Amino acid sequence: MLDFLVEKKIQEAMACGAFDDLPGAGRPLELTDDALVPEALRVAYRILKNAGFVPPEVEALNEIAVLERLAMGDATAVKKLALLKARVEARYYDKAVARLGR
Repeated sequence: MLDFLVEKKIQEAMACGAFDDLPGAGRPLELTDDALVPEALRVAYRILKNAGFVPPEVEALNEIAVLERLAMGDATAVKKLALLKARVEARYYDKAVARLGR
């Protein structure tokens, strides 16, 4: 419900021209903000990103999204999906615990 209301407000604002004079209008966004990546790893991450590599968690999330679309009623796909979700959650949990322990 909230998504619908937000989308409606955005559509109304677009129709009124509220976004027409924003900086960078008509150009693609530059999504290179890596402020959350430790400074020592930024160059390596950028090289990997430019080469098309993604972290295992992102690969798993992409696979989860594909399986969710395909899993409609397929018990095997639902089981594999649950396993992948558990792996991703465990990996994020382990990373969070490791960072908190520093």
